[in-house]
Amino acid sequence: MSINNGLRWAVACTLGTISFGAVAETHPSEATIDEVVVKGQLLRAQESAYSATVLDTSVIREQAPSDVDELLRLVPGMVVRDLQLGSVASNIVIRGFGSGGHGGDLGAVIDGIPLNEAMSHADGYVDLNTVVPLEIESFTVFKGPVSALYGNYNRGGLVDIQTRKSGDYAETDLSLGSYDTVDLQAAYGSRLSDTQQINLAGQLFRTDGYRPQGHTERGTFAGRWSAEVTPALQVALSTRYLQSESDSASYLTQAQFQSNPRGIDPNTQNDGADKEFLTVRGDVNYAINDELKLLTFAYTTQQDFTRWFSRPINATTWRQREETYDRSVFGAGTSLNGVTALASIPVSYIAGVETFRESTEYKFFDGLDHRRRVLPAQSNRETELNSVSAFTEVRANVHPLAQLSVGLRADRFTGGCELRGAETGTDPCGALNKADHVSPKLGLNSQVTDWLQLRASWAEGFALPNGFVKYAIGGQPLDENIFRQTEIGAHFVAADAFEFDIAGYRLKSTGEVRTVSPGVYENYGATLRKGVEASARWKPVESFELNAVYGITDTEVTQNADARLLGLSVAGVPENSGSLEATFRPFENWSVNAFWRYVGEYEVDALNTLQAENYDLLDLGVSYTSRGERSYRIYARLDNVTDEKYATSVSVIGGQLLFAPGSPRTVRAGIQFDF
Repeated sequence: MSINNGLRWAVACTLGTISFGAVAETHPSEATIDEVVVKGQLLRAQESAYSATVLDTSVIREQAPSDVDELLRLVPGMVVRDLQLGSVASNIVIRGFGSGGHGGDLGAVIDGIPLNEAMSHADGYVDLNTVVPLEIESFTVFKGPVSALYGNYNRGGLVDIQTRKSGDYAETDLSLGSYDTVDLQAAYGSRLSDTQQINLAGQLFRTDGYRPQGHTERGTFAGRWSAEVTPALQVALSTRYLQSESDSASYLTQAQFQSNPRGIDPNTQNDGADKEFLTVRGDVNYAINDELKLLTFAYTTQQDFTRWFSRPINATTWRQREETYDRSVFGAGTSLNGVTALASIPVSYIAGVETFRESTEYKFFDGLDHRRRVLPAQSNRETELNSVSAFTEVRANVHPLAQLSVGLRADRFTGGCELRGAETGTDPCGALNKADHVSPKLGLNSQVTDWLQLRASWAEGFALPNGFVKYAIGGQPLDENIFRQTEIGAHFVAADAFEFDIAGYRLKSTGEVRTVSPGVYENYGATLRKGVEASARWKPVESFELNAVYGITDTEVTQNADARLLGLSVAGVPENSGSLEATFRPFENWSVNAFWRYVGEYEVDALNTLQAENYDLLDLGVSYTSRGERSYRIYARLDNVTDEKYATSVSVIGGQLLFAPGSPRTVRAGIQFDF
């Protein structure tokens, strides 16, 4: 498998660490910027005007996830609609958008580097398997298009992953589970000298799956070396590599799902996916003084991704298709990050510029014979997306009752599409109409008392026209799809015994694209999303803790060329979702855990004539922890205790209702070592 060269620039953030919600942050007059990796971050979950959920290293390790997606069940209002296709991203629901991961509804960054891909299967496609769970320092989900530090692919929210960059540690997590599942993770950090640090992480995962052709293998490695050249100058070099191979059983029809959810449709061929991902990056950070830092960053990404997928094209015929993406990215940028005081008002700020160039060689074949190409390519082309952006965020603590945050981001996109050979498809392929957009953000946080914090915000985001539509040369130039969110929230804290966070939001989308005639498009379409999200933690005694998250979402199509859709709900978005986790520690070293998860029904098609059923799952766990110089933790989990038959995703393809069956009852046991 060949990999193309490339380089991309982006920037990163330094985040606080809490269990959920928004709580107090460091006062800017007391702030330091000693550990800023690429781009300073004012959009912190701590004392933020924007809703955020943060999971730290200890919480993540206690969950012992094999896949980063598992952490999203701890976030209010978020649902993972796993497609069960092996090495293919899931659909992630956030703030009334249902195509996160498989589209631009959810931004994802690791140490400030966007993981979203411009044209890999879907605009904004993102694979979180490039991250080793054990390497995560903090995992933060910001809700809505609130960050000025990131632009496209951020309409429903942003996942910000910060990895470990300091400390001396050596940790492993080895688990074995049903269906020959093996997961080995390791993380190592060491101070090589007074001025040098190294941090490494790796994961080897394999499973045979609970359905035929359910085999998956993947290996992930991450490494970072940093050095303090002088007290003011820091440099770092890091890399990340992923290789994965999977076979999958595709979807089941409704009749097949009801009779045998662990089976396979006889029309399914040897489906699967192969992926190879490599990135190398460098950081140069210079402290101009104690209150001002200049951060510079560059990176190169090389990626090959191929998937084979059988699906119906009508009521009687299935076909296998192949999609191949060779992707390369290049970029560079810099930012100033500082703290100061204006008229005795503490102010923290960031201002920067960035640019990237991303190209993707794309091939699409249909009607394959067990991965063998028998028909000409429907698509054989190369796309290019170029961006130049400027951004700024300013936070001013005018008063405990008036802590203001203002952000502004300006983006310009150019690019184009060129044929690389003969193709039979009719998708547009021409120059990208220049797109310019300025996104303002405004937030207010008020610390009313030590136990009550109120927040309010307004933010605008955008998205380019989806897929090859942005490369259409016919019709009028298309504007960006605009998203505007208004949110209010409150955070209550009662010592260590009780914590509660609630937020209500209204998010309007305008300028959606419709087809007027073949090759001619226009901005005509709007939707409205409203909801309430809440999280709570109750710890009445040291030996017992209860955590809960809940989200209710209401979506409505408010403008569409098809009058039948007006007033209907957006497909793929559950109205309700939530979880309840109870942890009991009967003895000093023992812990018993019960986790209940509920996902409500949702509309499957645009006309709202088909619904996916709700489901709930119960998981039980027990663990023993030995603390000492060589501490370890032994754990065991029984997932889906009641062996419920459910579908993690339901969709309509080729006029047929198709199901991705969820996992049956499974057992998993493991051991975590600290060396």
